[in-house]
Amino acid sequence: MDTILLLAILVIVIVLLTSFNSKFQQLQDTIYRLHEKINELRNELDAKSIQKSEKVFPEIKKEEITSSKPIVVEEKIIEKPIEVIEKTPEIIPIVEPVKVEIKEEVKHQIPVVEPEQPREPEKSWFETFKDNNPDLEKFIGENLINKIGILILVLGISFFVKYAIDKDWINETARVGIGILAGSLVMGVAHKLRQNYKAFSSVMVAGAISIFYFTIAIAFHDYHLFSQTVAFAIMVIITAFSTFVSVNYDRQELAVLSLIGGFAVPFMVSTGAGNYVVLFTYIAILNIGILGIAYYKKWNLVTILSFGFSYLLLLSWYYKELYADKLPHQGAFVFATLYYFIFSIVVVLNNVRKKGEFSNIDYFMIIANTFVYFGLGMGILHNWGIEFKGLFTLSLAIYNLIYAIILFKKFGLDKNAVYLLIGLVLTFVTLTIPIQFNGNQITLFWAAEAVLLFWLSQKSKISLFKLGAMVVQFLSIISLIIDWDKQYRFSNYDLSILVNPIFITGIVVLASLLGTYFLLKKENESTSIFKIDFDPVFYRNGVAWVALILGYFVGIFEIIHQSGHHIENASSQLTLSVGYHFIFSTVFVFFAIKSKEEVVQKLATILAMINIALYVIWWYNMPSKEVLWNIANNFNSSIAFYFHYLILACLIYYVTLLANQILNNAHINFLKSRIALWMLVFCGVYILSNELIVHQMFYVEPQTILSQIDEDFKGSDLPKETFRMNEFNVQDKIDVIKVQVIKIGYPILWGILSFALLIFGIKKQWKEIRIIALSLLGLTIAKLFLYDINNVSETGKIIAFILLGVLILIISFVYQKIKKLVVDESHNASSDEN
Repeated sequence: MDTILLLAILVIVIVLLTSFNSKFQQLQDTIYRLHEKINELRNELDAKSIQKSEKVFPEIKKEEITSSKPIVVEEKIIEKPIEVIEKTPEIIPIVEPVKVEIKEEVKHQIPVVEPEQPREPEKSWFETFKDNNPDLEKFIGENLINKIGILILVLGISFFVKYAIDKDWINETARVGIGILAGSLVMGVAHKLRQNYKAFSSVMVAGAISIFYFTIAIAFHDYHLFSQTVAFAIMVIITAFSTFVSVNYDRQELAVLSLIGGFAVPFMVSTGAGNYVVLFTYIAILNIGILGIAYYKKWNLVTILSFGFSYLLLLSWYYKELYADKLPHQGAFVFATLYYFIFSIVVVLNNVRKKGEFSNIDYFMIIANTFVYFGLGMGILHNWGIEFKGLFTLSLAIYNLIYAIILFKKFGLDKNAVYLLIGLVLTFVTLTIPIQFNGNQITLFWAAEAVLLFWLSQKSKISLFKLGAMVVQFLSIISLIIDWDKQYRFSNYDLSILVNPIFITGIVVLASLLGTYFLLKKENESTSIFKIDFDPVFYRNGVAWVALILGYFVGIFEIIHQSGHHIENASSQLTLSVGYHFIFSTVFVFFAIKSKEEVVQKLATILAMINIALYVIWWYNMPSKEVLWNIANNFNSSIAFYFHYLILACLIYYVTLLANQILNNAHINFLKSRIALWMLVFCGVYILSNELIVHQMFYVEPQTILSQIDEDFKGSDLPKETFRMNEFNVQDKIDVIKVQVIKIGYPILWGILSFALLIFGIKKQWKEIRIIALSLLGLTIAKLFLYDINNVSETGKIIAFILLGVLILIISFVYQKIKKLVVDESHNASSDEN
């Protein structure tokens, strides 16, 4: 009995251990599969990954076995199926089945890698077409073939009718009857198929309507079977019928066809008489029909086409009649107003009915309809000669205000659309002042109103005021530019210096921009205006830049105008404006370089480089030209000479700034190149060399030049005064003085500059500047022997040679230090490398 019991217990233990081993093996297989999946996602799949899985999860030491009774299991991972051993393990009484769980902490140690979602590439038009029409056979069979079929059918009928006509089988009345019969048959078939084949049926309807249009047109023009009135009435009936069918079939393409046919009717029955009343009355009736469709259907394409065709027709007629000087102003204004009312109602009608949100197309239609009518109305009134343009503008503001109130209170229209109408009200109220009045008051009013609207937007928290403020501010800037053109460019009367309307207007607009800037400094968060984000920081920075640019032009235009009216010497005039440019630029560069914005620092650096280049290329000779004009016209003006010192100070600041950037920290990459330093030194030497000529010219006695010219006058046939005041003769004498300066002054100056650059290069241990100094010295020596020695007075030669010789000796002595410095630098560099 004991043996049997022992065997039974042994069998139970073996069965349980085998079951446990099987469950554990399944768990291990699951872990191995998870590890393999992770490696696939990481693209690091290894053929031996299963054998190395124990290294990936070294934390898994044992399993927690939960049961109703205690179970003793060896704390060892079983890697192979359990084999029955001869020794009997400790017997554990077990009754219920065993559950195996992985500890929670072990679960968390298994890494889970979610695959990265790949970005879908943009689809081409062909791929989009395939997505929309996955069944290509269905697209061809149901969509493409029927359109081709109806086209071929219409062409076939046309060819048959033409053949029958050529053979005189049928008379003219019968031909028209055949056309109407063919269209009716096509229409009947279409109506029969409309329940089961709606798309195909609508295409056939379009073909039938086309047949009707062309048949009636041919009957009127070619066969003269109908009068114009009868043909017109028949085509109107066809248009009305096609419109009814489009609504009944609920097909937008049929409505588009009806619209196109309706607008083509007047041209189909036109005889060239040009009765605009009948034409535009018909178009108005047609648009009212479109208004009816808009009440039931939201077909934006139909509305847009109707709007475009109507105004295109009206505008083309307006310009044609205006060019021929036959425009009936009253009739044109009445029809333009009628169309404006129709389309202002059409756009909102469907939204009022369904109380839906306005789309971008709806907003576009409201704005386009309003401003097209405004422009057309202003043109008609201006050509008419009636001084009601301000009243017309104000009436538009009142209409939009009443319209907005009615739509919001009675019909609960979309608030954004109401805000848009209120924005139009503010716009036209703003435009009323400048249209009714003239002059700088317009700009002043807009400049003040912009700041007021920004202030109101902050106080009332109504973002719509910001939109109005931006529009008005833009208008004030445009108006200021127009005022500049009128006052400065075309006015011939003198303006008081600084205390004049146009300059004060510019200052007010500038103050308006600055006021806007400081108001917006209180705002940092974006607001939404008609689903468009308004970023106050971006707008504030934009206003600052616009204010900077306007401030520049406000000053320079005033200087150009005043100098042109009060100073005769053209070079003196130019020097004042150039001097203002340099002073304004230098102030900007000074503060911009101290700015923390890298873009602003780059802009300031580029501006400094441009100013240097402009002076070297164009503006260097303004004082010399002033002297030349003074001598030739017996005038005394020294504005350019004294004012050029301010320009020279600005240039010295620019050169110092750029040299510092080249030496330390350049804001633009060009300054890091070797050519930048060479060009900067060239510009500096050029400017200083030009100063020798400027000062020599300023101290030239005009009487000396005139005496020399009088000597040349002997033997001339011209009057003495004419010969003396000839600038070319004066220029010849001035050139002689310039040559002496170039041959005597330049070598001395260049030698001094070479020495100064050499000392600077030694002090800063700047090898490139030392090379430039020696190159300039070599150029000076070459120039001395190749050019300067010719045709120079003995005194000039002596002075030039002695001074330059002394400088060369000094430079030679100093260069010994350079050689030592170079050796030291090389030695230090070698030591650093070692």
